[in-house]
Amino acid sequence: MPVATYCLTAVDCPDPAALAGFYAALLGGEVKKLRDDWYDVYAPGGHRIAFQRAEGHQPPQWPRADRSQQLHIDLDVTDMAAAEAEALSLGAMPLDLEDRDGQRGFRVYADPAGHPFCLCRA
Repeated sequence: MPVATYCLTAVDCPDPAALAGFYAALLGGEVKKLRDDWYDVYAPGGHRIAFQRAEGHQPPQWPRADRSQQLHIDLDVTDMAAAEAEALSLGAMPLDLEDRDGQRGFRVYADPAGHPFCLCRA
């Protein structure tokens, strides 16, 4: 019997409304404001990601081990080129795009607050 049931992933960031909007656009989800400093994204399939204001937030440094990633999100895509173009148009920043001609199966980006996320071949 499990001890707990998964609820959500909460992401620290300087502007929760903006970052929730980025992920809602990327995932096709809906943004719901709980408070001025807390927004949720409800993504298709019932997944939920929360974004909370963290004053003085320092983005992680990819791929340095001396500063934690804090978290990263993996997102499956069927068309890497189209997904990459859309993510970049929404404000993602490329961190590591060398996927060895598709052999590695993922590319790493930063969201607008600097958190790494991966687009992974589905």
